[in-house]
Amino acid sequence: MILPFIYIAPSEKGGRGVFTSEAIPAETVIEVSPVLVLSAEERKAAEATALYNYIFEWGDAGDGAAVAWGYVSMYNHHAPANCHYTMDADFETITITTVRDISAGEELFINYLGEPDHAGETWFESR
Repeated sequence: MILPFIYIAPSEKGGRGVFTSEAIPAETVIEVSPVLVLSAEERKAAEATALYNYIFEWGDAGDGAAVAWGYVSMYNHHAPANCHYTMDADFETITITTVRDISAGEELFINYLGEPDHAGETWFESR
């Protein structure tokens, strides 16, 4: 499920990002997407490809990964983020929820480190 006013467009952060054409209130679920779960061995193979930049760490041991369908892998990183992601291992989904009111035309961000306001160092150069 992706709300119909969510779309992909060029981002000022570089590449593409996820945007909204309508205002969205805080605490709104904007996307629920299924994932393809990768084993530790499959994750290791994926890390040697461009797919590495789009996978999520998955599993209790943290050695697996997941490829999210929908727009989930297209959200850019920002701290603080205006959205939060929740991983559900039982249903193999990732849910994106707004954490504050969002204006029409605004880019939607998640924090790749987990919590929306987490300010730790990333493994990539953030723009």
